[in-house]
Formats: sequence, C-alpha cells, structure tokens
Amino acid sequence: MREFVFALEYDAGTNPVADVLEAYPDTTIRSLSCHVTEESLWRVDHASGSTAGLEALEAAYRESTYCADCLVKDDCGADCETQVLDRSDDTLVVYTYWDRTDVCESVPHLALEYLGEGLLFETYREGRRYRWRIVLANDAPIHDFFDALGDEVGHCAGMEMLRLTDLDPDRSREERPESLPKEQRDALRVAVERGYYETPRRIDLSELAEQLDVPRSTLSYRLRRAEAELATAFVDADDSLEALSPGL
Repeated sequence: MREFVFALEYDAGTNPVADVLEAYPDTTIRSLSCHVTEESLWRVDHASGSTAGLEALEAAYRESTYCADCLVKDDCGADCETQVLDRSDDTLVVYTYWDRTDVCESVPHLALEYLGEGLLFETYREGRRYRWRIVLANDAPIHDFFDALGDEVGHCAGMEMLRLTDLDPDRSREERPESLPKEQRDALRVAVERGYYETPRRIDLSELAEQLDVPRSTLSYRLRRAEAELATAFVDADDSLEALSPGL
C-alpha cells in the first residue's frame, strides 16, 4: 500500500467553505469519514474554531448550491442532504450526502474511476487550502488520476503534489525517505532565518507570506505540517531513549 498526499488551493468565490475558512483563519475542518460509490458520495466532517467562524461555516454548508466535494463550479443539480450531528461553541460536526448527476465530478469519484476500489480518504481544510490523503494499492495509476483531476479543477483551484510514500511497517523511521517535503523545508528555513520563531517575532505570518509570494493560508499550512512532523519525530526519539535508559 502507498499513501498519496496532495492539496487543492481554491480561488476566491469558487467554494463557499473555502471562503469562510479564509475569512476565519482560526477555523479548520478534518474528515471523520469519507465514502464514495459511482452514484453517490457521503462524508462526516469535524470543524473547530470560533463561534462566529462555525456559524458562517454552517451557513456555507447549507447553501442550496453547495455539494460537498463537487468540482462543478455552477449548480450541478445534485440532490444534496446536509445534517448537523453535533454543535457547540467551538465544534461543528456535519454529515453530507449527495446523489451524483451526469455533470457531477469530485476527487473521490475520480479516485474511484482511476485508482479503483478499496481506497481510504483523509482530508484537512485550512483557509483556501484543502489537503487530501489517499491510501491506495501500490500499482494504482496515480499520474493518470492527477492529470484527470487537473483537468477538472483547473478553472477553480491550484494543485500541489505533496507526498507519495510506501506504507511499510517493517521499515524503521531511519530508513524512510526524508519526511518533510521540499516546500515545507524551504518555508521552515526562511521562517527561521527571518525571525518568525524569535520572541518577540521580527516578522509576522502575513509579511513572511508576502515576501515568499505565497498565500498566507498556504504558508501557514506548510509551517504547521513541518512543525507537527518535527514534534512527532522529537517525541518518538525521546521515547526511544527512555526505553533504552534502564539497560544503560
């Protein structure tokens, strides 16, 4: 099995959920489940953030023309059901289901067509950035899928391939390829060089994004993912040292 990770970056006005997440940068969405057949798609998403951000997000989910993950820019005519499963001041859990029409297309439907059945999907949304992680068979034609996806999203979003790695539990962490993609390493390096991590900071995120000529949400995503990878590696290494210490 392999994991394929990529991200979409929606243009303003092309996706109501992305517009809300851009307006409320403290609000994020992660998938709890995502399932697809040739005729339909259904998923459950967990959003967290401010009360105002979640209220705006719920309204975006309920827009009559919004179908979760449908890549058609105009009204696709699909029969879409949205239901709030849980709601608090800082949490929103939403179930969505839609029946596909002749013009509907989505990331999961394209994946089913090109990569086959038995796929596992995981998503994370922050700002206009929508990251997908797909677990799939080793021989799945990933480049054919990615090319087809580019044809579908070219009018409304940018695309970025982040990672393609084997899922091999027998390989140690030291044997695995470098965990941070180049764009994350570059963003982290520049952030350190220009004082983003100093106290007080010499530069804020918006200024850094402007200097790097990337959207603020993209830079935020890259730094957060790099920080998460480094923190996980540190904890794993620390646990390993603690496990060895009794025998030293």
